[in-house]
Amino acid sequence: MSGGGLLVAGTTSDAGKSVVTAGICRWLVRRGVKVAPFKAQNMSLNSFVTREGAEIGRAQAMQAQAARVEPTALMNPVLLKPGSDRSSQVVLMGRPVGEMSARGYHGGRQEALLGTVTDCLEQLRSTYDAVICEGAGSPAEINLRRTDIVNMGIARAARFPVLVVGDIDRGGVFASFFGTTALLSAEDQSLVAGYLVNKFRGDVSLLEPGLDMLYGLTGRRTYGVLPYAHGLGIDEEDGLRVSLRGAVRESVVAPPHGEDVLRVAVCAVPLMSNFTDVDALAAEPGVVVRFVDRAEELADADLVVVPGTRGTVKALAWLRERGLAEALVRRAAEGRPVLGICGGFQVLGERIEDEVESRAGVVDGLGLLPVRVRFDRAKTLARPVGSALGEVVEGYEIHHGVADVRGGEPFLDGCRVGAVWGTHWHGSLESDAFRRRFLEEVARAAGRRFVPAPDTCFGVLREEQLDRLGDLVEEHADTDALWRLIEGGAPRGLPFVPPGAPSGPGDVGAGAGAGAGAPESRGTAPDPAPQSPEGLENPGSAPAKGQGVENPGSAGLKGQGLENRGSAASRGQGVENPRSTASRDQELENPGSAASRDQGVENAGSAASKGPELENAGSAGLGQEAEQHVDEEAL
Repeated sequence: MSGGGLLVAGTTSDAGKSVVTAGICRWLVRRGVKVAPFKAQNMSLNSFVTREGAEIGRAQAMQAQAARVEPTALMNPVLLKPGSDRSSQVVLMGRPVGEMSARGYHGGRQEALLGTVTDCLEQLRSTYDAVICEGAGSPAEINLRRTDIVNMGIARAARFPVLVVGDIDRGGVFASFFGTTALLSAEDQSLVAGYLVNKFRGDVSLLEPGLDMLYGLTGRRTYGVLPYAHGLGIDEEDGLRVSLRGAVRESVVAPPHGEDVLRVAVCAVPLMSNFTDVDALAAEPGVVVRFVDRAEELADADLVVVPGTRGTVKALAWLRERGLAEALVRRAAEGRPVLGICGGFQVLGERIEDEVESRAGVVDGLGLLPVRVRFDRAKTLARPVGSALGEVVEGYEIHHGVADVRGGEPFLDGCRVGAVWGTHWHGSLESDAFRRRFLEEVARAAGRRFVPAPDTCFGVLREEQLDRLGDLVEEHADTDALWRLIEGGAPRGLPFVPPGAPSGPGDVGAGAGAGAGAPESRGTAPDPAPQSPEGLENPGSAPAKGQGVENPGSAGLKGQGLENRGSAASRGQGVENPRSTASRDQELENPGSAASRDQGVENAGSAASKGPELENAGSAGLGQEAEQHVDEEAL
């Protein structure tokens, strides 16, 4: 028999789907359940290489770690890697199959992949007791429902119950819960079991009237209220945090182990990929990491990192336009440390020959390393192990550029000249002993009396973060009710919330009357106090108690740790992306402009990671050339 499951959807991008999914996985595995994560379709420039050499979203790799299982391509069968606001590279089952425009993807090819993703899900269900799926963006993207394979499309195919997560810190969570439900067809609504409030600050009892009314309007209960927890940022899909230290420990900066701090500036290049490479640096006490987009911000940096990018030539032009290239050249001449990783390594070389990614031909690099790079259509996906600075190093490679190293001192299959290092290896700084030796070299070159702490273990810190996510779910959600959903599916008899999905040519389940088995009450307003769905006990008291477990705002749950977590006024500390959801879902903004934002806790995804991916990039004429470079047989 196939295992049970749950789809974690969100009212918006950045609602917290990725971390809630990870938290549920960690909670389940701690209670002895064999669990796996799954995201049918992901858009992210932050990816990972599995041991079999498949490329998947890094968020799914993090969720696999939360579940204490080895990540595989089955967990993220479709990965979209944007190269512009017009097209993305399509990675199918861990291998790139070409570039495609948004119009081409949503014009039929996405729907054709539904069989592939459902096959992957069924393989996981046959192996695991439970599969926790993550949706993308919002399930109520009515313009994309017909071709949806990541939200209600996969939920309906698998008959999985849906838990909708809303970020109350940004406001409007009740309207978002209600509106998300009311824009779905009757059949889709029958799978929406209820809601989970994320990132709440203040006295939970203040939510009680709203949760009561939400239940009265929708007939769906709230399964928990997760407090705003500082310092939880784990392997985001895309986006930036001002405090990368929050990725691995509390946001309070740990004092340096030596006499000085070490300042690290990361160039926030366009289409930045795998910026999580610097999280391990931020884990070190006394290391201050910030993203920069102006040349003057490099002046006081002890180390400058040029990170990976999906657009090497574009990043190079951006560095030159902003004066950062000139500043990097000056640093190298002065013997001040610079580290280039993957695309950043390629930028530091002498020459780039690119007829694949940008098709710009031959472009001069910054000339700081004796390296010439030629882009190959085949992508290198590897998990190398080697040594540097006398220590063992592990990493992973994801790149089209082939480096011809013509001198310098060998360094992780790249090279070093003076205080300039370059490598294609992502993740190398997570090797603790190597990271300490590297920081010692940087401090010496920078003239800083910085000493790395001898006991910082990045792997342990990451495990602590995953345990914190599991604790949040276990302490602030009704886990018994969640397990009933996972094991038994959505409660039967959930009322229809009008108006339902709007009708349109070719819509799937459009309109209130669509969908076999829709509730008889469809098309009419639900009773203000609908009867409890089957399986949810109603002891006959207030509507909130009819939600199965007592309203998270009631006294019954205060003992579970839902007391005051801070005044409501502090909500303003959670900085949200000022761009509209629609624009976030289609393109990567210049990450340099967002470098100073603090998302507070977690959310494992922003900017281009949001889905349903590329939804509004498919306007007339966009990416027509890109459609010609897809392996249609593979799709």
